[in-house]
Amino acid sequence: MTALLAFVRLTRPLFLVGGFAGVALGAAVAAWSGHTLDVGTYLWAQALVTAFQLMVHYANDFFDREGDVRARRTPWSGGSGVFVTGALPPRVGLIAALACAVLGLAVVLRFAVVGNAATAWTGVAIFALAWSYSGPPLRLAERGLGEIDTAAVVALLVPAAAFAVFAARVSIVLVPAVVAPAAAMLAMMLCVELPDVDADRAAGKRTFVVRNGPLAARMLAAFLALIAAGWTAGIGLRLGIGAGALVLTPALLATALLCWALSSDRRPAAAAFGGVALYALTTGGLAAAYGLATAGR
Repeated sequence: MTALLAFVRLTRPLFLVGGFAGVALGAAVAAWSGHTLDVGTYLWAQALVTAFQLMVHYANDFFDREGDVRARRTPWSGGSGVFVTGALPPRVGLIAALACAVLGLAVVLRFAVVGNAATAWTGVAIFALAWSYSGPPLRLAERGLGEIDTAAVVALLVPAAAFAVFAARVSIVLVPAVVAPAAAMLAMMLCVELPDVDADRAAGKRTFVVRNGPLAARMLAAFLALIAAGWTAGIGLRLGIGAGALVLTPALLATALLCWALSSDRRPAAAAFGGVALYALTTGGLAAAYGLATAGR
């Protein structure tokens, strides 16, 4: 049971919410664009995203285990800690990451076989960029590109893959829907890096917070959160869903709370939690808004 609980911590299930929200958004935009959704296809899309997301969780803990020794661990940052404490041997993380990579690529192959090349190629891009966040040879997080890499995968490619599953192509119609999630994801990355700044500096990771300092990171995160909130409100008005726009209220409240935490609460963990909430509520709220707009037609 101890090993099982340690593996659950390694899996970090709370962060899977972001992948579910991204798939929901891509599917909702596809429906709003006139494409028909079905449960079976939706589950295939979710399987693709979740497999690669789990791959990242396991790989990050494995490749970052030396730096995590110094981390101030929170539920949102610093890794799971299972390798640092000896709860699990590191090879478990590598084996799990490779197994999830194989599962994800198998789903990609399935889409290629059925003729959905757009989803297959988007899945390949998700795999390559997700692995490269902390995995060799690129290890983008160490080169100062981790924030951009994560935003590209989670906020852009995940909804694009879900859209392509139903539309068999990636369309420019998706662009307005992913601007706010991209800004929110960049803000979230800055927030979750705040508690790890000393450990990342010691480990040689060139994150934005390490290069520019916590104050600059807090200011940029607040700015990005405000961009996300403003764009989200604009999408609500554009969709013309009336009182249904209330589904976006949690995202706007999360923006206000995050900005307060960044300016008044010096605890890095508070900002980390706020950043995670901002991304999940922004993306989930937009998925609900597009769903309501489709139902109201």
